[in-house]
Amino acid sequence: MAFKMRHAYKKKILYCGVVVITLMILLHPDMNARRSYEYIEKDNIVKNLHEETAANFTSTAIVDCDYYDIIHDETSLSISIVGGDLIEGHKIKEGGEYAPSDCKPKYSTAIIVPYRDRAEELRGFLVYMHTYFHRQHIHYRIYVVEQVDSRPYNRAKLLNIGAVAAMKAGYPCLVLHDVDLLPLRPANLYACTEQPRHMSSSINKFRFVLPYLNLFGGAIAIVSKQFKQINGMSNEYFGWEGEDDDLYSRLEANDLKLCRFEPEISRYHLASHTPVKKLDMGKKAGSFTKEKMAADGLSSLQYTEPGTRHLRYIQGLKSYKGLTNQDSNFCKVSLR
Repeated sequence: MAFKMRHAYKKKILYCGVVVITLMILLHPDMNARRSYEYIEKDNIVKNLHEETAANFTSTAIVDCDYYDIIHDETSLSISIVGGDLIEGHKIKEGGEYAPSDCKPKYSTAIIVPYRDRAEELRGFLVYMHTYFHRQHIHYRIYVVEQVDSRPYNRAKLLNIGAVAAMKAGYPCLVLHDVDLLPLRPANLYACTEQPRHMSSSINKFRFVLPYLNLFGGAIAIVSKQFKQINGMSNEYFGWEGEDDDLYSRLEANDLKLCRFEPEISRYHLASHTPVKKLDMGKKAGSFTKEKMAADGLSSLQYTEPGTRHLRYIQGLKSYKGLTNQDSNFCKVSLR
């Protein structure tokens, strides 16, 4: 009798264990992940790019830059670059601007980086990205926007501020970029496609799997006119979650379909100390409506011009361990 009871008890434990393991597998985030998705074929990338340079950009080069070899480059950059320094003769202009001198670039891109309290990470990011961009034959400028007040972090509003500055400078393409993400493949060209592009669809912390199909954050590229069309991003998301899903809703409301490159090209490294965002859309600033989109964004963005006590461009970055005013167009901002 005692033997039968022990046997039944063991079977019950085994059954419970199987149920728990099955639930863990079914509820794991990767079960909803997209191991494959629609993407622009490598041979079709160039024809899908938005070919335009900044309004005031000129080049003395005679021949146009060619992008075939870049797009078909199968090499990866080493993450160890973040611990180094920029090479001598990097030719980066003041404010983080660069263009190749041996050929005429077809694309001008402004990279907007929201930032707060990550000086060493920012230094590594800038060293890595400038090294990366030198292999792409594009005209670019990096804008770093730092929130210095004590309010909760507002990533989307910082991106709006940087986008406004970039568009005033005539940049036709915006890349909205987190400081803790590094692209691994030079083939991932930092130029806009005709449709908004989710660039970071294959991240190491998600085992290089797209968590969900409508994800539109991390690193994205969008034509400046389209960013104006959707009224930028919401200014109401204080904290770390929700703004990306709101941005995707803005695209849908304006009949803008996102696109991606293939997973191998779209690989990114996310800093190991960075906590992975929750993917349940988190705390919302309110349900999305077209009326809210029209009232909340670039049209409602409030900040003071450079030179005042609220927003000022930094002429030097000596406190940032090796950074100079050449590495980026850097501004500090207090949000209202």
